[in-house]
Amino acid sequence: MIDLDLHWGIPLVGLTLRDDQVHVWQAALEQPPDVLDCLAQALSPDELTRAECFHFARDRRRFIVSHGVLRVILGNYLRIDPRQVQFRYSAQGKPYLAEGMRDDALRFNLAHSHELAVYGFTRGREIGIDLEHLRPLTDAEEIVARFFSKRENAEFRSLPEGLKLEAFYNCWTRKEAYLKATGDGLGRALDTFDVSLLPGAPAALLRVDGDRAETTRWSLRTLVPDSEYVAALAAERDDWCVACWEWRAPGEATVTVAAHPPTERRSGSWID
Repeated sequence: MIDLDLHWGIPLVGLTLRDDQVHVWQAALEQPPDVLDCLAQALSPDELTRAECFHFARDRRRFIVSHGVLRVILGNYLRIDPRQVQFRYSAQGKPYLAEGMRDDALRFNLAHSHELAVYGFTRGREIGIDLEHLRPLTDAEEIVARFFSKRENAEFRSLPEGLKLEAFYNCWTRKEAYLKATGDGLGRALDTFDVSLLPGAPAALLRVDGDRAETTRWSLRTLVPDSEYVAALAAERDDWCVACWEWRAPGEATVTVAAHPPTERRSGSWID
């Protein structure tokens, strides 16, 4: 397993994303009311309408934070006000920057689960990221049998009970990250490709039905943003390194809609 001890960094204002980098950010979805109000101001009318469609206030708040923070970070990379960020969507719904934005090579992806959001950013390569909150599953065996490939089924069932939950989340997040990177989403069945899942094994795309070259096009990484979560990252080619950041709103009383870097440095084991 790749074992890199990456440290939370404090980026300079106007953070630069190099072509050989993947930047991964995390953000807490529970934010103080003043930060929530500020992030809501960054959203488009369409996004605000989508937020209002959630039945529970908690889900509305988390939508506002996850999408507001995305705009703030994109605004930082693009050197524009977050409210000026515009999106377009593929036929499968994958978001991209709208044509005419300042850096049309910038790619991004977002995932959220429970109280955390993670974001991946690249230049000139497709990217997908997935996140799951670790929790016991009573139907893991059923899900594996129904959705995973024959190879993944066999490997999963060969494991002792104590390793099966980790293997399940390894497999699930890697599959989702790959599908989000390709933009296929639900258009591709989960059993048409294999990923590694054994605890301790490097994250990898092992086989794709009908396309032997596809496995060499993508690189996968396992991310551990917090002890209660597991995430996976998929990006084109293998000529990239990872830098990790944590988004935090600056100050406690006054927050403005602007592209702010994190305000506190932390360390942690981000990548296995």
